[in-house]
Amino acid sequence: MTAKELFSLQNQGTVIDYSGKVPVEHLDYGYIDQCKDVTYLEKILKVLRSGEEGIYPNLISFCETRLELLDPKNRLLRTDKQAATAASLSKDEWGQIVNDFKMWQEESKKIEDSLKQQPLFTDITKENIPPIRGSNQSVPLNKGIRQKQNKNLSKRPLPRDYREWDKFDVEKECEQIDSNNNTTNDPPAAVNTGLSKLKTNLDASLLTEQEQLILATREKDKGNEAFRAKDYEEAIAYYSRSISILPTVIAHNNRAQAEIKLKRWNIAMKDCQKVLQMEPGNIKALLRRASVYTNTGRFETAAEDLRTVLKQEPQNPAALKLLSETELKMQEERMTEKKRKGKKILVQEVDEDDSHNDETEAGLQACPVERIQPQGGEVSSAAPAESPDMGNAQKKPHGKGDSSPHSDTGNSHHHHHAPWRGKTSSADKYKVNHESKDKVANGTGKRGSNASTQEDQSGKTPAGGQAKETVNLDAPCGALPPPLSRLKNEGNLLFKNGQFADALEKYSQAIQGYTDSGIESPEDLCILYSNRAACYLKDGNSQDCIQDCTKALELQPFSLKPLLRRAMAYESLERYRKAYVDYKTVLQIDMSVQAAHDSVNRITRLLIEQDGGDWRDKLPEIPLVPLSAQQHRKPEQPSEEVLQARADKAKRDAEHRVEVQFSALKQEGNDCVKKGEYKDAVGKYTECLKLKPEECAIYTNRALCYLKLERFAEAKQDCDAALKLEPTNKKAFYRRAMANKGLKDYLACSSDLQEVLHQDPNVQEAEKELEEVTVLLRQSLANANTNANSNASPAKTRKSVPITEVDGEDTPSAPDSRGENSSINLNPSNAYEFGQALSAARCSGDTQACAELLASTPPQTLPQYLSTQLDGQTIIFLMNAMDTHLLQRDPGLVYRHLCHLHTADRFKVALMLLEKDDRKTLTQLFDHLSATESSAFTKNDVQNLANKYI
Repeated sequence: MTAKELFSLQNQGTVIDYSGKVPVEHLDYGYIDQCKDVTYLEKILKVLRSGEEGIYPNLISFCETRLELLDPKNRLLRTDKQAATAASLSKDEWGQIVNDFKMWQEESKKIEDSLKQQPLFTDITKENIPPIRGSNQSVPLNKGIRQKQNKNLSKRPLPRDYREWDKFDVEKECEQIDSNNNTTNDPPAAVNTGLSKLKTNLDASLLTEQEQLILATREKDKGNEAFRAKDYEEAIAYYSRSISILPTVIAHNNRAQAEIKLKRWNIAMKDCQKVLQMEPGNIKALLRRASVYTNTGRFETAAEDLRTVLKQEPQNPAALKLLSETELKMQEERMTEKKRKGKKILVQEVDEDDSHNDETEAGLQACPVERIQPQGGEVSSAAPAESPDMGNAQKKPHGKGDSSPHSDTGNSHHHHHAPWRGKTSSADKYKVNHESKDKVANGTGKRGSNASTQEDQSGKTPAGGQAKETVNLDAPCGALPPPLSRLKNEGNLLFKNGQFADALEKYSQAIQGYTDSGIESPEDLCILYSNRAACYLKDGNSQDCIQDCTKALELQPFSLKPLLRRAMAYESLERYRKAYVDYKTVLQIDMSVQAAHDSVNRITRLLIEQDGGDWRDKLPEIPLVPLSAQQHRKPEQPSEEVLQARADKAKRDAEHRVEVQFSALKQEGNDCVKKGEYKDAVGKYTECLKLKPEECAIYTNRALCYLKLERFAEAKQDCDAALKLEPTNKKAFYRRAMANKGLKDYLACSSDLQEVLHQDPNVQEAEKELEEVTVLLRQSLANANTNANSNASPAKTRKSVPITEVDGEDTPSAPDSRGENSSINLNPSNAYEFGQALSAARCSGDTQACAELLASTPPQTLPQYLSTQLDGQTIIFLMNAMDTHLLQRDPGLVYRHLCHLHTADRFKVALMLLEKDDRKTLTQLFDHLSATESSAFTKNDVQNLANKYI
């Protein structure tokens, strides 16, 4: 649909569905300028800002201007404004703010002093304040009460003298205590039970799913607060309320931890089991279940859970410490058992000293403990097995990570587990191999940080719930081939997670691979240098950052991000003049970069202090940015020639990207074939055909893989497709012959092999295969003839047919005069009837009946009738019938039959299998035909026709 048709539909009030993807042709100046649909313009602007179809700053600015004209207060046009600072305000405005702040401070201090002089707490001190959480007593504030308590303490009886204890009558004192308890008039002690008991079940059946989620999260947060205050009973109550509303993994996990704190092992076990049913392999549930097993003496089961955790997070400090403790307890238990067994042996046979030595040695043999000292020295005490905040073993990220190194990464925080190093531990037993490390580093494996950050330190879920973001590391990046695109995506993911050193290594590998591949894509190389510069900047390596930014700007002058990063690096090295020039260049490109404004103001003050009033004269020359690179300028309406040139360039770029990706996939498929990985090669070649479905070589390559996998029907289909594209492709003929051989279609196989040898007689493989297939074909034909004769044997019993004499000349058309042909259908209407009649004539050797059958059959239908049963013996039988009976009656009909017969399927193969004696029959027929005079043909016509038979 063209733009004019679209707008005509809009003017007519037709409803157009914009829920799908925005077409590429709508990302155009002309379309945006004519579009009046605000909703669709918003969608176009989102696509342009996302960079899915490329980065076009001028087009984005034009679309924003058009949207502002239609809807000035549109939400997509909102921009964040930075907080005002002294540099962004004038001297008078800033002075006014400072004076107001000082006045507010003075007034607040006066009010505070006046309040301190008033007896505001007189009434409060007469009463006890509310009880402290978790306690059953109040804290009295009244001084009189304190004095009274001190007096009571002073009236306590003094301890008895030791001599009086000999006279002490226990029975009498007990009776006296009982009597005092019965007669005392003192009021019972007041026990403050605190808050009333919470209901652990809430009815949320009438709420919507969203309301249930909000309410369950709120109750869980209350439980987290109670847990942090170590009021575990109240925490359990709130977690139970949350679970009754909406059962979640986090609530069950948190309640299990609270139950563990109260040493309610069975209840905690139930919660852990529930979590593992909802989310198998949950690390927190496994850790807490292992803790329960350890405290209940089930050390073997606890060790299994901890090893499962370490397979996912090899450096999890809580698991490592708990596993070390569990193994020590298991060792102690085994040693204890060995000692008990040793004592029995000691009583029976050996002395005490010898028994002790044997016992120790046996114990060590029964329970070997491998002591490995990894590099790193002593155990770090900063990695406890379980932190007080819900047992989350995690640390803060080592870097904030502002934004992505380029447009294809985003902001993120990443948690890293501290490395655990021990002197005598089993940590090295569970070290992850290099492949697993690579998976973790690349984001393809299940990272420990992802599992541990499902809850924060208070048990809260991160923003967005429990949904995990999936990253496609094989997503295409510009014109880069797939291996380099993957390296770039891995670097982006590592940068996003705050692993700047690892990201730097990935970008360096991508840059080296770009150089080795010899491709030409300055934009992609500029992005790689800019991304690596961001990693250098994060690691504080400003000098290398400047070098990479300079290389990026050489490839793409006036690129915004490299300029901004180089300016930051110059500023960190206190090279303020060069930083000032880069910041000013950034502002020429885009005036909306607030960081550049702030830095320019800051550096201006520093340069004035350093160089005085003539500081501008000492600055390097500020380059003039062309209008085409200025993003804040309103672009002019491009001409049709410019639009056509852009479209042609975009088309060439797309074709180039397809070509690069196609070449990479084809090479990968070829490598798989060399390694014998044919199934993987089929997948690679299939991807190639999606990009370029008209590539003949890919079909033949995939056909080879199918032959190796013995998928002959699919191999034949690919060869047919290749021959449609290239009718003389030798590889396609040969591989189709092999597929037909696998399908046991020896005639078709022989025909394809003959075509290969016709094109190139030196193909020895084709000659060998043809000899083998010829033998197989003869065997199959012999078997077929044997079956045919056995099936036709009953017909020979009908030879005793009565013959009657008829006056006059012979009438061949009379059925009784031919004897056996009275049972043959001489007027077949389809190939089946013709085949039945011909088989009957062949079985009886009746060439006259065959001649009658040919006389009643149109010559143009003869190839169709014979296509399913044509062989060498059938050809000879037909030739004999035409030579002995039909040639004398109608030579023209014989000539027409011969003109059509050689076009039948399998004729060439059947002709090739004829013996020398059979070929004499063909030569004899054509000699007789050539000697016959007829107006339907000439001798030259017969000779040309004979060349196709002899």
